[in-house]
Amino acid sequence: MSELDKDAAKVPMIELADGNRIPQVGLGVLRIDDEGVTPVVESALAAGYRHIDGAAGYNNEGGVGRALEAGGWTTGERRRDLWVTTKLRDSEQGYDSTLKAFDRQIGLLRLDYVDMYMIHWPTPFDWRSDVSWKAMRKLRNEGRIRTLGVCNFLPEHLERLHDETGDWPAINQLEIHPTWQQRETVAFCKAHGIAVEAYSPMARGKDLAAGDGTIERIAAAHGVSPAQAILRWHVENGTIIIPKSAHAARQRENIDLFGFALTPEEHAAIDALDGDGRMGHDPMTFSYA
Repeated sequence: MSELDKDAAKVPMIELADGNRIPQVGLGVLRIDDEGVTPVVESALAAGYRHIDGAAGYNNEGGVGRALEAGGWTTGERRRDLWVTTKLRDSEQGYDSTLKAFDRQIGLLRLDYVDMYMIHWPTPFDWRSDVSWKAMRKLRNEGRIRTLGVCNFLPEHLERLHDETGDWPAINQLEIHPTWQQRETVAFCKAHGIAVEAYSPMARGKDLAAGDGTIERIAAAHGVSPAQAILRWHVENGTIIIPKSAHAARQRENIDLFGFALTPEEHAAIDALDGDGRMGHDPMTFSYA
């Protein structure tokens, strides 16, 4: 086993309700331009990441695809070892428009299939998740998608999707970090067999100083960075995480989470930081068009 394979093997796999298994730690690529994302993905793969989380709305799927193709990750055994997620742009929701969007996206990614395709926002003010989901289900039946997921869905949106399609998504990707834990939505997901995936797991860096030094003190006790302390808390919660970094050293740090464990008291201290710390958008009003 190569050193890279050893690094990748340290990351636990989370089994989903549909039987697929996803690496618990992945790389987020939001706010990286199409040209700049290629070396970022390449360095993450070199660091042992086997999970890349993208979206049409990030406008960089082509750059991700170039990195995957250049590294030999688009076919064969390497492809089987990699999890690639992308998301449907909100303005392209709808049955026929979802099918058309997916064809464009998979071409940009230079893949024959994606491991997960997600509805990016519920847009309850212009609800088309039911027909979008049915198109996604068709693509899954054709073998072009392995897992179907959603992002930013609150319990009422998950219930509506289930009522209209008969399905629960395998994953709900949410903004979750110590100061915005979304406990009600997380509990609903767990009760219905929906895995929880956290974006902005450190609140874009804001939570590194949360709790008047709580995170720094916990990190110092283990000889790790505040980022690692927060990410370890997520891991211990069973949450899938997709920290974003364009820097190779931080990418390596963000995946090096399995040589220490928080004490119950430390974990509870991070739990206690929950509050009204949302950094992103309100799912009731936002569309990532």
